[in-house]
Amino acid sequence: MILLQTSKLTKLYSGTPILENVQFEVKKGERIAVVGRNGAGKSTLLKMIADEIDFDSGEIHKPQSVVLGYFAQSSHVNSNDTIYNEMLSVFAETIKLKGQLEELSLKMAEEDPSSEQYLRIIEQYQNLNHRFELMSGYTYESEINNILNRFKFNEIGFDQKISNLSGGQKTRLALAKLLLQKPDVLILDEPTNHLDIDTIEWLEGYLKKYSGAVVIVSHDRYFIDQIATTVYEIEYRKCTKYKGNYSDYMDQKAVSYASLMKQYEKQQKEISKMEDFISRNIVRASTTKRAQSRRKLLDKMERIEIPKINDKSIGITFEIDRRSGNDVLKVEDLTVGYPDQIISDHLDFQINRLDRVALIGPNGIGKSTILKTVAGDLPKLGGEVYYGKSLDMGYFDQEQANLTSNNTVLNEVWNYFPTRLEKDIRTLLGNFLFTGDDVFKTVNQLSGGEKVRLTLCKLMLQKNNFLLLDEPTNHLDIDSKEMLELSLEDYEGTVFFISHDRYFIDKIATRILEVTPHGVVSYLGNYSDYMEKKQQLAELEAAKLAEESNATTTNNVTDYQKQKEQRRLEQQRKRQLEDIESKIAAYEEELEYKKAELFQEEVYLDTQKSAQVQARIEELEELIMESMETWEELSLS
Repeated sequence: MILLQTSKLTKLYSGTPILENVQFEVKKGERIAVVGRNGAGKSTLLKMIADEIDFDSGEIHKPQSVVLGYFAQSSHVNSNDTIYNEMLSVFAETIKLKGQLEELSLKMAEEDPSSEQYLRIIEQYQNLNHRFELMSGYTYESEINNILNRFKFNEIGFDQKISNLSGGQKTRLALAKLLLQKPDVLILDEPTNHLDIDTIEWLEGYLKKYSGAVVIVSHDRYFIDQIATTVYEIEYRKCTKYKGNYSDYMDQKAVSYASLMKQYEKQQKEISKMEDFISRNIVRASTTKRAQSRRKLLDKMERIEIPKINDKSIGITFEIDRRSGNDVLKVEDLTVGYPDQIISDHLDFQINRLDRVALIGPNGIGKSTILKTVAGDLPKLGGEVYYGKSLDMGYFDQEQANLTSNNTVLNEVWNYFPTRLEKDIRTLLGNFLFTGDDVFKTVNQLSGGEKVRLTLCKLMLQKNNFLLLDEPTNHLDIDSKEMLELSLEDYEGTVFFISHDRYFIDKIATRILEVTPHGVVSYLGNYSDYMEKKQQLAELEAAKLAEESNATTTNNVTDYQKQKEQRRLEQQRKRQLEDIESKIAAYEEELEYKKAELFQEEVYLDTQKSAQVQARIEELEELIMESMETWEELSLS
């Protein structure tokens, strides 16, 4: 079933086309990744299909019943309410229905079960209850708890006021709220920003099982490789469809490019031959007709355009001025944080020359704080940090705090390296995609991606032998990430980095340091090796628990008779409780009947009968009281 379809969709900015004649469709159960370079128009396409912005020509077809849910990069929840109450608002209709069902239950209790009104209420209740079930009536509270736990809001408390949350937390809450709404089509623009690796992996699993359709823009190659069933690439204002995930798309694109290039080269040879024949024969009377005929064929020929390949990526090469010692960094019982707050403690690890170490762990565990402390930007609260000999450190701060906001791009670099010629600085900036008048933009005018490129440019020029990188791939498009990966793989220094990009970690890391509440755990290898080791440890732990369980069973064989007797007594107690509960129910039922009997004409007009009924009522009340006392004694034993 097609949930959404575009036809010849075109969008202009200041008269210049950003997207032209886009054909795009979304089917139920499909998981679509939209890929392309920064500025290609990916977010623009998502905004158009989500009806957030207008388009200039073309059409979007969507059945009226289809519900779209849109998550923008800048999405966040603004409210003075608590986290939990905000999530409850998603189920406002369900909660309203719950109230109606409770009212009907009270009405049923008041009606005579044999009356027509009672039957009408029952029918109404059943219809509403069916709707209630379909609207997650019996599961919405557990759904809210599950989603909020997955997005780590249990760490700050569900009763926390939204107004007290950080920008990143408000963005995470917006995504959590959208997932609870379960629209037919989820439209997600960079949903993994502000998420730690654990949450990203959970989100992958959730989206794989999502019953509706999903449309995603993401620079996280690992994420879209896991999720996508279809890839749309936006390049040169056009949108091209590929079946499969990101890896499949890359393979198909390479094959398609090679095929088109082969066709182009073949046609160019044919054209060259025809032009040669025409030039040699057009002036000769005996062959001029044939030459003219060839010329007509040539004029009518549909020319194959030379296949374009967009290789406009940052040109980055990390070099070193001098070699460091083999011992680069040693940390012993380190405590990091702020004077009024310890973030992480009992940290012990060592980094050697040529290591490429990834620091991973959940958000808030202290990864950036550790890097800031090692870089010297933050004083340590305890423990020791030992630096190796001949060490030149370069620090990439994900906040780009080392940039001066009122500097131009040119001066930001030139001020750090004043002995270089302007033309050399401009050539270098061109390698980082700052061309023409771009170099005269001030830092505060730059996008997130441009600030990252500028910071990397400055870092590259420093020629340090120890790089500390905090989320260096944030805001970079996929091609620029790949260039950064290549430069770090060839780097002759040491790298200590933080990243939520598992593909990047997999390519770069030679060792993983996992930060836990109890310290740091070291794993040799890249991210895939780390995941394999974690799986092995989980299996060993499961086997150990099973073995302990078996051992406990074996050790308790001698107590079998005792346990058997305890079970017999427990079963006897349960039977006694059930018998008493049955008696109480029978007594209460008879009591209700006797009380009603008092109001019957043949009873209240007959003094003797009335006295007998009243005596039985008192006897039943006494029996109920005694039975309740016995029940309480048994239940507490």
